[in-house]
Amino acid sequence: MHKVNIPKEIRDACMKRRGRLHVYDSLDARSTALVVIDMQNSWLKPGMSSLEIPKARSIVGNINALARAIRSENGVVAWTQSTFPEDWTSRAYEGFGSSEWIKGAISDTAIGSPGFQIYDKLDWREGDITVTKTRPSAFIQGSSKLESELRARGCDTIVITGTLTNACCESSARDAAALGFRVVFASDGTATRTDIEHNAALINLMQLVADVRTTEEIIECLEG
Repeated sequence: MHKVNIPKEIRDACMKRRGRLHVYDSLDARSTALVVIDMQNSWLKPGMSSLEIPKARSIVGNINALARAIRSENGVVAWTQSTFPEDWTSRAYEGFGSSEWIKGAISDTAIGSPGFQIYDKLDWREGDITVTKTRPSAFIQGSSKLESELRARGCDTIVITGTLTNACCESSARDAAALGFRVVFASDGTATRTDIEHNAALINLMQLVADVRTTEEIIECLEG
């Protein structure tokens, strides 16, 4: 799991701006959805893909604990499964990765492939929302049906977990906030390549986008 390190000057800036470190004291589980971003084999199964994020395996227990807590209070659990469309991926990542890396990302996340499947140690259940995602953000136009699925269930608050912290999780959090959702971001329920990248995303989000909290704190907010 990542070592979270938020500089004092960032915490102080939040306190000065809003008079408190955290945004929400409690969460109404009945209108809250746990959103699990891309916790699928391509990123979690050892040795399967160049997309692998080893630290993502360390957050499985926390995601499962949040899922249990949300379900016990009649909340919603939603999962995204990412796939890289060939035409968009080739254009979007040109120059940012080798042609071999791009081809691997496309093939390793193809719909129906082993890499597309949700990691088997996660507590996915029939009745959960499960959507295919074709862009880094689950909420940008045309990426997935997640927004409409959440609106249909009366959700106005989301708890973001999954991988990568500073890519699909951060992108989804920002777009969800822009759409009017209240966003909570699990500091120990998200993962990426390095502590540096993880903390950079948390620092950015906690200021004006999301309430960044631990799994234990989120569960306490739900129970409260």
